[in-house]
Amino acid sequence: MSAYALTPLAKADLFDIWSYIAENSEDAADLVERAIYDACAFAAEAPMRGHSRPDLTTRSLRFWTLTRYPNYTVVYRPETAPLEVVAILHGKRNVRRVLKQCP
Repeated sequence: MSAYALTPLAKADLFDIWSYIAENSEDAADLVERAIYDACAFAAEAPMRGHSRPDLTTRSLRFWTLTRYPNYTVVYRPETAPLEVVAILHGKRNVRRVLKQCP
């Protein structure tokens, strides 16, 4: 498994995602959480797999949308070692505003 690290913002995002889903089903929350961790590891194996989003940011961030849960996207810095996951976003969030909070 390739190395990655979650920023405090990404950890908070993951906690919020899990908590929201767990209100209805902890099992479902665990499945989504595992898929997010798997996506982080997948991106860490080959950081350029994700895509850039010049419409959202000029920073060198990459975006990887989960295949099984396409409402969730992992945002990371491809040039870091270990791979730095800066945010985990749900599609309904204001992505531009969240990205402004990223260090």
